[in-house]
Amino acid sequence: MASESTTVSLPNEKRAVLHICCREILRPLRDQILRLAGFEVDSTLTPSEGLQMFWSKHYDLVLIDVEGEDAIHAAETMCSEIKSAQPEQVVAFVCNWRVAMMTDCPDEILRTEFDPAAFANGVREIVTSH
Repeated sequence: MASESTTVSLPNEKRAVLHICCREILRPLRDQILRLAGFEVDSTLTPSEGLQMFWSKHYDLVLIDVEGEDAIHAAETMCSEIKSAQPEQVVAFVCNWRVAMMTDCPDEILRTEFDPAAFANGVREIVTSH
């Protein structure tokens, strides 16, 4: 008698991303790009609110937009606080090459992209590789 195996299909779980971006025009655009790519996205304009959101829910990725050298300190402070509390949490900065050379806290650097598909693919690669 041959045994039958049954494949159980589980619903695809969306990967949760916490997106912190202080640019009011860019944040909703990037949020929508990520949602269209299949991610669950929570976002905020401020690092302080981002930390509150981080403590209330599990995220597969904390994505911090670092625009300009002035934002590096706030982003690194947030990254350090998250990594001190939960070293396994994946944190990525979205930034240009100059900022990327000035930081060492995040697990990954996602280069600033004007191509929505490249942005979504970069986030997908980070989430699936960790």
